[in-house]
Amino acid sequence: MFRGLSNIFKVGDLRRKVVFTLLMLVVFRIGTHVPVPNVNVEILQQSAQSNFLGFLNTFSGGALQNFSVFAMGIMPYITASIIMQLLSMDVVPKFTQWSKEGEVGRRKIAQLTRYGTIVLGFIQSIGMTIGFNRMYPGLVSDTSWSSYALIALTLTAGTAFLMWLGEQITEKGIGNGISLIIMAGIVAAVPNGITTIIQTQFGDANNQVFFGILKLIGVFLVIVALIVGVIFMQQGIRKIPVQYAKRVVGRKMTGGQSTHIPLKINSAGVIPVIFSVSLVMFPSTIASFWVNPQGTGIATWIYNNFQVNAPLGMTLYAFLIIGFTYFYTFVQVNPAQMSENMRKNGGYIPGIRPGKNTEVYITRTLNRLTLAGALFLTFISIMPFFFSAIAQLPQSIYIGGTSLLILIGVVLDTMKQIESQMIKRHYEGFIK
Repeated sequence: MFRGLSNIFKVGDLRRKVVFTLLMLVVFRIGTHVPVPNVNVEILQQSAQSNFLGFLNTFSGGALQNFSVFAMGIMPYITASIIMQLLSMDVVPKFTQWSKEGEVGRRKIAQLTRYGTIVLGFIQSIGMTIGFNRMYPGLVSDTSWSSYALIALTLTAGTAFLMWLGEQITEKGIGNGISLIIMAGIVAAVPNGITTIIQTQFGDANNQVFFGILKLIGVFLVIVALIVGVIFMQQGIRKIPVQYAKRVVGRKMTGGQSTHIPLKINSAGVIPVIFSVSLVMFPSTIASFWVNPQGTGIATWIYNNFQVNAPLGMTLYAFLIIGFTYFYTFVQVNPAQMSENMRKNGGYIPGIRPGKNTEVYITRTLNRLTLAGALFLTFISIMPFFFSAIAQLPQSIYIGGTSLLILIGVVLDTMKQIESQMIKRHYEGFIK
């Protein structure tokens, strides 16, 4: 492994990409400590361990706790991406046409996504500022409309900068920039989470040290088991055998080879989890406009129930994960197109007729694999909520399952990109 790491820095182009990515993540970490104007950060920091704030603070890398320029994180961009992709699925004909135009169409959709991010970011920034100031009176030192406008513009500019930062990492660095920014926020929260657990278990003099150590060992073993399970499912594939018939092309005979189609158990990766989190939390963000300190009213009910650890929010979270897993799997893997390409090239699945029968077979196989992948994603995302309650762990680490999914998925994807870059340059692979 260390030899593989050293080989990374022997390739000039790859070294520049890795260094550029690391520098951009450093910029992100610096930005999480730059507060917006007219905000009393201390009031928010005292409440950052609540369910809602602890959840969002994890994904923003501590930026929300500091109410920094990156307090909203990249969530408005994710929401805008969801909306654009849904509208491109035969909802808006023009968007559907762009989605089929290749690189030119993708650029048009990406440009509209950026505009949507700015609009959603501005709305969310106003709601977050007004809502948090109602929940924590005194958070905003100057409550004039000009002050609220300044804070909203600052937060929106921070999100726009993060969006640009992610695109620069994707273009000039290594890995997916948006995913890496989310991962960096999660990794930054790990030391505080470990410290909180240790203080909870051993901070009270009445606690028994022996049982505290046993609990920590149990937590560690569960986390290791989750990591192994996630890697196993993320890397798991089903190989569908494909035979190509021999054909005479000119004076040469081609084909006659055997290969396979690798169908992943979880073709959608961590995207369903990220999108589901964003959609579940969106109503509570809007409801924060009207939440009052007395804890009454429909806005407060929406705010309290549309959380991933609330029964209603958790149920919605689970269904969204399953739905998005199927949606993204069939967006990436098109059985009809695969069947048609095989037929044109003289390929067939042994025992299955080419054409419609092949499409039905691939669809049925993909449905079964996707069901297993979707249920696993749901289990990994929800199980830590119950485990944390049983182990009486702090609320700030309730999001551990989702964090692990995102963290491992991004790391595996980035390692594969580094691996392909190194193998292309005749270096020994990075992944053993």
